[in-house]
Amino acid sequence: MKDQSRNSLNHNGESFFLKPAFQALTIGVPFCVFKLLFGILAMRAGRSSDLLTIFACFVIIWALADLVMNLVRVVFHMAGREASIEYCTIAQIGKYFNRPKFFLAIDTLISFSIICFVLWSGWITLLGPHESCFWYAATTLNLISISVVNILIELRRGS
Repeated sequence: MKDQSRNSLNHNGESFFLKPAFQALTIGVPFCVFKLLFGILAMRAGRSSDLLTIFACFVIIWALADLVMNLVRVVFHMAGREASIEYCTIAQIGKYFNRPKFFLAIDTLISFSIICFVLWSGWITLLGPHESCFWYAATTLNLISISVVNILIELRRGS
């Protein structure tokens, strides 16, 4: 009975949570929100520094490019087609080295580092009310989805 239960989980529940559309919407898009808000905060902090303003513009463009890539992956998945692009620009670069998942892991590290920087630097307090709602929504969606995926993976293993 346990195997039968595990098989139905693999075919019904877990497969949904590991699909590109789910991952793009619950992991990729929130990471884009964090990057975008970080870029906006850096832009505010860089008003007196040309270098920081240029960096902020780079981060905003990077966040928007990654957002488009994630949404394209959702559209392709919903259309039943394999996407020819990765979830983000860094993973796309990794595709040229035949290591897109490794580069995606690097993007994840950078995204988590951005989150930590915004929290520990105190920049989080500089977000406006609407920006804070986006931050909280991205955090909630990201953390709960990662937890659900981890639970399902462990259930699959039978642990």
